[in-house]
Amino acid sequence: MAAAFITPDLDAVVSEIEVAAPPQRVFDALTQPDQLLQWWGGDESCPTTLLEFDPRKGGKWRMICGKPDGKHVVNGFRVFKHDGEILEFDPPRALAYTWITNFHQDPSRKTVVRWELTPTKLGTKVKVTHSGLADENIVRKDYAGGWPGVLGALKKFAEKTN
Repeated sequence: MAAAFITPDLDAVVSEIEVAAPPQRVFDALTQPDQLLQWWGGDESCPTTLLEFDPRKGGKWRMICGKPDGKHVVNGFRVFKHDGEILEFDPPRALAYTWITNFHQDPSRKTVVRWELTPTKLGTKVKVTHSGLADENIVRKDYAGGWPGVLGALKKFAEKTN
């Protein structure tokens, strides 16, 4: 089970997990739209209704998930709209993109999500760092609770299809 911690400067949430799959398999799960939708598609209580991801540096991505009457509520929102631009695309080692979402205190604020993949004897150590959160006091805690679940879903998917 992945855990997360908030950095001492309150700017980032960091979470790690080990996945029994090679780095390329994990990278593909992070960057191929059809695969992303399978594992980050949410459950019935918070389904993903739109997911677009252009896997290249400079590519755009966007995702909409949740339900107007759903049980998941973050900063007063039940439908979550995310988008951004891919800043780093280095298969199968690193991926980074801006993350802009409607439930931030400042919905125009760009934060950054960075994935680092490191080969291990078992497969791949996956580290995700979500930074730029120093002024996002409300949602920082939600991210600390949410990223471990995202990593758990990635692990389950990558190991199942390996």
